[in-house]
Amino acid sequence: MRGLVDKIKDFVLYDADKEFYAKVFPDSVTKKDLMRLRTMTHADLPAVMTIERKNYAFPWGEDIFKDCFKAGYRCWVCETQGKVVGYSLLSLAVGEAHILNISVDPDEQGQGIGRKMMENAIDYARGRAETVFLEVRPSNAAAIALYEDLGFNEIGIRKGYYPAENGREDAIMLALQLF
Repeated sequence: MRGLVDKIKDFVLYDADKEFYAKVFPDSVTKKDLMRLRTMTHADLPAVMTIERKNYAFPWGEDIFKDCFKAGYRCWVCETQGKVVGYSLLSLAVGEAHILNISVDPDEQGQGIGRKMMENAIDYARGRAETVFLEVRPSNAAAIALYEDLGFNEIGIRKGYYPAENGREDAIMLALQLF
């Protein structure tokens, strides 16, 4: 049985001391230090949908996110100073974890938000799964570089996986073995 502290950590991953120091000594912490990961709620869906629509020509609908809640998937948002700047969704089943969606507001990309969310998902999966899987568009070079840097390896191609302007786009399948 998990303790109360572990349950609280599942809901909010955050260091309040950093926020205090940011107010008292503004130059003592970076924006990355102030990122807070927490469990996504229904109240976050408008901000999540805004990011989803900014990033994808064929975005998920709000109903898909609600279905992820109902299925019990791990859904997180990343906030900086009260603003949702990214989100990630992870499913766990039969020793496997699957990163279903991860997205960072285009205005906030390149600041370590995606890495922080990926590391959080991987850490959560560790001890609960043997492998973490994900798919990525071959055209998403920045994401591929991040995933490879985190230790993911290409394991295959899913033909016609993503909708695209002119038909369908393949997906690169990646996996990370957790030890």
